[in-house]
Amino acid sequence: MTRISTCPTVLELFERSCQRFTDRPFLCVFENKQKRSLTYAQARERITAFAFHLRQQGVQPGDSVALAGRNSPEWALAFLAILWAEAVVVPLDAQLGASDLARLASLGRCRLVVRSKELSELDGLLPGVPVFPLDARELEVLPGQAFPQSVQNPGETAVILFTSGTTGHPKGVVLTHSNLVSDCLLAQKLLSISENDIFYALLPLHHAYTLLAVFLEAVSVGASILFAEKMAVSSVLSDLRQGQVTMFLAVPLLFNKLLAGLLKAVRERGFLAWVWVRSLMLLSGWVKKTTRYNPGKVWFRPLLDKAGLSQVRVCISGGGPLAPTVFRRFNELGLDFVQGYGLTETSPILALNPVERYKEKSVGRLIPGVEARLLNVDSQGQGELAVRGPMVMKGYFNDAAATEEVLSAGGWLRTGDVGRLDAENYLYLTGRVKSLIVSEGGKNVYPEEIEYAFQLYPEVEQVLVRGWLKNPALHTEGIEALLYPNADAVKAWSAARPGVDTETLVRAELGELVAKVNRGLAAYQKIDRFTVLKEPLEMTTTRKIKRPKPT
Repeated sequence: MTRISTCPTVLELFERSCQRFTDRPFLCVFENKQKRSLTYAQARERITAFAFHLRQQGVQPGDSVALAGRNSPEWALAFLAILWAEAVVVPLDAQLGASDLARLASLGRCRLVVRSKELSELDGLLPGVPVFPLDARELEVLPGQAFPQSVQNPGETAVILFTSGTTGHPKGVVLTHSNLVSDCLLAQKLLSISENDIFYALLPLHHAYTLLAVFLEAVSVGASILFAEKMAVSSVLSDLRQGQVTMFLAVPLLFNKLLAGLLKAVRERGFLAWVWVRSLMLLSGWVKKTTRYNPGKVWFRPLLDKAGLSQVRVCISGGGPLAPTVFRRFNELGLDFVQGYGLTETSPILALNPVERYKEKSVGRLIPGVEARLLNVDSQGQGELAVRGPMVMKGYFNDAAATEEVLSAGGWLRTGDVGRLDAENYLYLTGRVKSLIVSEGGKNVYPEEIEYAFQLYPEVEQVLVRGWLKNPALHTEGIEALLYPNADAVKAWSAARPGVDTETLVRAELGELVAKVNRGLAAYQKIDRFTVLKEPLEMTTTRKIKRPKPT
C-alpha cells in the first residue's frame, strides 16, 4: 500500500506555497465585473492577524470554531486562520436556516462562530458563544501581530464536516490533517496539478469535495483559486472564460446542463450540421481513446470557446453519479473529463478515472493508498465496498455508536455503496445499500442505475426512482419514477400543441420518455409507474436530491 512517508499538516502545505510563490495570485473573485485578488503573501498577513484575533477572543488549541458563509476569499482566509490558531474548523452550510446552523454549531461544541454578513440572524442564538462577522473590511482592519505558526501533529483534528444527510440526520465527520493532506497528495499525482493551474470554487466549500479537490489542492501547489460569484450557468461560463480557469470541478447536474446547452447549439444549426458534428465527435472519441491524441480540442474549439471551456485543462465530475454517456460525450468534444468517487468520511477522494486511461462506465480507479474489499458479494460479483487507508476518518464526532456501525477496529470503513472492482482496480458502482429495491422476481434493483438513464433527457429537470409496495402480502416492490419536468420543455410542448390541457400533455410526453428509458433497461429494472411532480424535490447544496423513504 502506498503511504505518505512524512505527511505535513495543512498549514505546512500553505507555508511552502507562501515561500515559493509569494507574489502569485492566490484568492480571486469577480465583483461587479472587477477582479479582486490576494497574493499568497497578502493572504498570509491577514491569516496571521485573524488567528491572533481568535486567540484574543479566547479560542484555545483544540477548540472548535464554526465557519458559516458563502464561498469567498474571506472564507478561505478564515479557514486557514482557525487552523493557524490551532483550533478545529467546523464548516457549516450557509444555506441552512439560522436555527439549524446554531444546532450544528452546538453539536460541534463550537467556542466561537465566524459567519458572513448575510447570516446576522445567527447572532444571539448561541448564548455565551461570540460571533465574528466574516467581511473583507473587517479582516483588513484587524491589527497585525507577529503570530508564529506552532508545530502541529498531523494526527490532530483539522476539521469536523457535517454530512448533508440525504437520507438521515447529519453526523460530524472528524478528519485530521493527515487524512486531508494524504488524500490531497495521493490524488494530486494523477491530475498533474501545478502552480500554473487556476481552480474554480463553484460548489460550497463546506463540502469535502470542494474543500479538498479545489481549495487544498490549490494550496498544496501554490495555484490560484477563482471564487464563483453566482451559481447561474451564464455567470459560470463568464467566470470560466474571464478567469481562464484550468481546473473545473462540478456535479453531474451542472455538467448535464452544460452538455445539453452545447448540443442544443449544434442542433439549432440544422440537421446537416448536427450529423456532421456528431460524426466528428464519434471519430474524435475513438481517436482519443485508442491513440491518446486529442483532436477534439482543435476540431471543437469554436464551440468550446463559446462555453468558456477551451482553456480548461481538466473537468472533474464528483459528488454524485454521472451517466457514462455524458462522460463519453464530453471526452468526444475534446475535454479531458474525469469522474471521481469518494465520501466525506474518506476526505473524500477514493477513486479517479485517469485522463489517459479512463473507463466510461467506471467511477474511477482506486487511488494509491486505498485498500478495498467487497462485503456480502452476490452472484454478479457485486458487494458493499469497504475501504481502508490514510484518508479514512477518525470517526463521527461525539457519536461512538454511529462510528462503530461503519468503522471497524481494524480501520475498515463500510461505505454503504454497492459495486464491483475489475482486475485493474477500477470501481463500478451500482447503487446504495439503503436504497435497494427488491423486485417481484427477487432481483436486487438499485434506483441509481435507472436514474442514470434520464441524464441525457433535458426534458426532465429532476428524477428520483424508488420502490413502492406493489404486493403487500408478498412484500414485493414495484419501481416508481418521480419526475419533475423542465420548464422550457413544458413551454415547448404547449406551443406545439395549443389547446391541449397542460397537465395531460406533460404526462403524455413524459410517458413516452419513460417508455424510451424502459426499452434500454433489463426486464426486472423497468419502471412500472411514474408520478409527475408539480414542485421540485428538495436538494442539498451539493445538488443531490434528498431521497425520501419508500412508500
